[in-house]
Order: sequence, then structure tokens, then C-alpha cells
Amino acid sequence: MPNSYRSDALDALRNAAETDRHKALASLKIMLHHPAGIGDHSTTDLHDNLNEALQQLVDADDRLETLRKYFKELTNG
Repeated sequence: MPNSYRSDALDALRNAAETDRHKALASLKIMLHHPAGIGDHSTTDLHDNLNEALQQLVDADDRLETLRKYFKELTNG
């Protein structure tokens, strides 16, 4: 039973990081390819939003890499 919890917890962490990664990539694609679709924003707002999405992507990638580094069973998942 403890291995099941460990596996479930690691899967949840990986899934959350992957979801955050996809959300950040989607935000970047929208802002880079369709900036008119994001509404009434100044250029400063756009750049701030781009940087925020990039930071979210970096954070998600770092989390995934850390999970793979310390929990080898996730490298195949």
C-alpha cells in the first residue's frame, strides 16, 4: 500500500508540472502569435505577461527535471 501512495503522489506532482508547462506554452503561443486576442493591454503589459509565462514555463520544466533526477521511476512515465 505505501508504494501505491508514493506512486500516486509522484504522478500527481508530475501531472501538475506538466499541466503548468502546457498552460505556459499555450499562453506564450497566444501572446506571440495572436497578441490582438489578449485585449486592451499596453506593450508593457504584454512584455510583463510574456515574462510571467516564460517564468511559469521555466518553473514547470525545473520541477519536471527535479522529479526525474531524484525519482528515477518517473523517467519512463
